[in-house]
Amino acid sequence: MSPLRQRLLSIFGGSVGNLIEWYDFYVYSAFSLYFAQAFFPDADPLVQQLNTAGVFALGFLIRPVGGWLMGLYADLRGRRAALTLSVTLMCLGSLVIAVCPTYARIGVMAPVVLMLARLLQGLSLGGEYGTSATYLSEVATSRHRGFYSSFQYVTLIMGQLLATLTLLVLQRLLLTGPQLEAWGWRIPFGIGAALAIFGFYMRRNMVETEAFTREAAKQSGHHPMRELLRHPKEIAVVVGLTMGGTLAFYTYTVYMQKFLVNSVRLTRDQATLISAGSLFLFMLLQPVLGFVSDKVGRRPVLMGFGILGTLCTVPLLTALTRTRDAFTAFMLVLAALVILSGYTSINAVVKAELFPARIRALGVGLPYALTVSLFGGTAEYVGTRLKLAGHEVWFFWYVTACIFCSLLVYTVMPDTRRHSRIDVVP
Repeated sequence: MSPLRQRLLSIFGGSVGNLIEWYDFYVYSAFSLYFAQAFFPDADPLVQQLNTAGVFALGFLIRPVGGWLMGLYADLRGRRAALTLSVTLMCLGSLVIAVCPTYARIGVMAPVVLMLARLLQGLSLGGEYGTSATYLSEVATSRHRGFYSSFQYVTLIMGQLLATLTLLVLQRLLLTGPQLEAWGWRIPFGIGAALAIFGFYMRRNMVETEAFTREAAKQSGHHPMRELLRHPKEIAVVVGLTMGGTLAFYTYTVYMQKFLVNSVRLTRDQATLISAGSLFLFMLLQPVLGFVSDKVGRRPVLMGFGILGTLCTVPLLTALTRTRDAFTAFMLVLAALVILSGYTSINAVVKAELFPARIRALGVGLPYALTVSLFGGTAEYVGTRLKLAGHEVWFFWYVTACIFCSLLVYTVMPDTRRHSRIDVVP
């Protein structure tokens, strides 16, 4: 098999597994409007959503543990082994949610089981990002690394889009609203568990990266956590460049569907169509900007997101709350996602290029997972809570402030395309 063919197959295998993992994770958010009452029986729909958003946030709070454990495992035992374990854990979490009894049958144990399954998924996803980013960056050539690694977010968005499309098919073709609320919400979790089994076999057949193989061949014991702490500047860069991007990402993707229903006053069907259409176009932008970063550098692309995100977040979200037209809402969401692409398309490769191979998966995964837990995973909860308190506009300024903090990091950080550690052979 030619090196190019082998590289493309490896990228495909890693990407398909990534798609399945993110589908499983996002199905929770896509269908929470329908299963909230099954686990949190309250007369106020907004309170139900607040409770399901809280469980969603818990799935993120466990992600640093996943980033730590899976990052250690990937740096000690291999990228392929860690990716295979990650998709296995996601399969178990989805299966538990698919068969979990409701509050009416087992009382308070229902939300407890839901929380435990969500924590299992969060553990899986915490390890998925760093290991997947490391794997895709290491198997790509230096000239096209931004382009190839952008497919991590292509498949991430595709997983979210697949979750949304599953909802559309069930909504419009197969089930009624009452059927979805009664039992239909279980179907996508069952599909996710089955897809994860396929992902498991795909990942078992992937080749290991040359970067890890070289490190393993040295047969010299090392302590990844101890070595990671010798790179405080790189850790700070990962946290800083992630803060604004992850909050904006989860605001305009995960939280946006509920925002369109609760704040813009669109119907559930309209919100789903807007989310699906805008996510599809957003997905297509990722390799374009990844390719651009291979030509002009990583920092200019990140700077574009930081500047436009700081200037446009409040106007875009404010305009959304004032419109009642679905097409206008779609265009506003799309504009926000175009700006966000400056971060999503290349953030994975930038982080991978900061660290040496022996601690790369841990260096990318752990500080990223911590930052996502604090800012991305809580976006939906903070937004819903502030709306419930009557201060929704505060959330708009909160997103803006975090993007501005990331912009400051983009301004002073080195351009990793020119100073990449991936091609350095120790």
